[in-house]
Amino acid sequence: MTEAIKAGRALELRPLCLRDARALFALVDSNRSRLRHWLPWPDTNLTVLDSRAYILHVRAQTRLGAALPFGLWWKGSLVGVVGFVWIDPANRSAAIGYWLAQEVEGHGLMTAAVSALARHGFHTLQLNRIEIRAGVRNRRSRAIPERLGFRHEGTLRQAERLADRYVDHAVYGMLAEEWRP
Repeated sequence: MTEAIKAGRALELRPLCLRDARALFALVDSNRSRLRHWLPWPDTNLTVLDSRAYILHVRAQTRLGAALPFGLWWKGSLVGVVGFVWIDPANRSAAIGYWLAQEVEGHGLMTAAVSALARHGFHTLQLNRIEIRAGVRNRRSRAIPERLGFRHEGTLRQAERLADRYVDHAVYGMLAEEWRP
C-alpha cells in the first residue's frame, strides 16, 4: 500500500480509500460546473456509487503499477485529487493530473502537491520524465508546471473532447536531471 506524502503544513497526499467516496462525491458535486469546463468525467460521477467505483478502479490501477492517485487533504478536509494518471515503468515516465476545489484556490496548495508528487516520482519511483498536460486556455492549471520549472514542450491540437468542443493541450515536461526540488 502506498504511503501518504507530506506536501507542507497541514497538506497531505493520501491514497484514496472507499471510506472517502462520500467526501469525494460531495467535492465533485459542489465543483461540477467548473470541473466540466476542463475535464471529461464530471458528468459520469453522479452518485456516491460512481465515486466508489472510481476509487476501486484507481486502486486496481495502483496495484498494477499503472497509476498512482491521491486525495489532496488540507486541514483535515479533502480538497482535490492529484496523482500520476499513467505510469510507464519501461520508459520510467509518468504523467501528473490534478484538480482542486474552487473554494481553496489561491493558497498554493496544488503547486505544493505537484512539487511533492514530482519529488516522489523522481526520488522514490526513480522516474526519468514527468509530463503534465493542461488545456491551453486553462491558465490556472498551466501556471503550476510553469511555476515548478517544467518546460513547455508543445501543443497537442484538439487533444481532448469536452462535451461539444475539442480542447488543445499544452504539454509540459521535466526530466530527472532538471528537477530542482
